Amino acid sequence: MYKIVIIGPESTGKSSLSEALSRHFDEPWVPEYAREYLEGLDRPYRYEDLLQIARGQIRAEDELAAQAKEFLICDTDLRVIKIWSEHKYGNTDPWIKQQIKERSYDLYLLTDIDIPWQEDPLREHPDPELRIHFMAQYEKELDISGVPWVKISGSETNRLESAIQVINKR
Repeated sequence: MYKIVIIGPESTGKSSLSEALSRHFDEPWVPEYAREYLEGLDRPYRYEDLLQIARGQIRAEDELAAQAKEFLICDTDLRVIKIWSEHKYGNTDPWIKQQIKERSYDLYLLTDIDIPWQEDPLREHPDPELRIHFMAQYEKELDISGVPWVKISGSETNRLESAIQVINKR
């Protein structure tokens, strides 16, 4: 099975692209578990919650992998939690770091910040300078990791077409 991760800063179309790729390839996609977790939380999230989110993301990924025929499309992975945790708390839980080392993916599609910010109660950093900062963090994380990755930019249609081309070239 070929595992594809859609990754990037907030409000860059990760979920839309994940869902569109799932429809195109008729394969499962793993939604971002953080959204489900945070929507059910009746308080502001804390550092400890990030570990629960990470465990939930892995659990969902493993469950949906059993349904995949050729591709598994993941709307985020633990690298997102790592970048977020380092930014907000200056630290990342050791279990999360270990899982990042142990789990493997075949391709990362990094969604660019070239689309307008969309307001959402779960999003925290609409400031354009912070969007640039986070984009640089994702590029650095992917470069350091050595995983294959491609930046996906443009309109929603262009992003989908580019992503399909990249995936089909595998």
